[in-house]
Amino acid sequence: MAVHTLQARQIIQAPRAQVWAFFSNPRNLARITPPGMGFSMVETDLPERIRPGLMITHRLTPLFGIPLTWLTEITHVVENERFIDEQRTGPYAVWHHEHEFHDLGDQGTEMLDRVTYVLPFGPLGELVRPWLVKPQLDRIFAFREKAVRELFPG
Repeated sequence: MAVHTLQARQIIQAPRAQVWAFFSNPRNLARITPPGMGFSMVETDLPERIRPGLMITHRLTPLFGIPLTWLTEITHVVENERFIDEQRTGPYAVWHHEHEFHDLGDQGTEMLDRVTYVLPFGPLGELVRPWLVKPQLDRIFAFREKAVRELFPG
């Protein structure tokens, strides 16, 4: 079982409180997800703020138009600083996503992401990772970076 880590860093030209308000609202996830993934939220009554124990169900079609349901749980929240979401059911054997937000004063907010994941299907999952999974994750995070730049132009 290989454990992989994806890390991303972005400087956002906005105060941390404003950035936190956006990212801690689960309703905004669709705004930073590539449209080609067919992303939608199953729940229609999500709260405006995350909290530990919040379960969020998404539907998406990440590969070859095959629909899947992804259930994540918000497991840890430190208001205005960090939160963690973990997959409970979905495409990965393990998905642990840490989000951190650091106040940079006049320079805005530094956002750090660290995703620790394990692919399903053992060696077969590892076989497709370099040409299928990793490029897709890179595209998702590149899209998110661009969308965030457009949402927070500074």
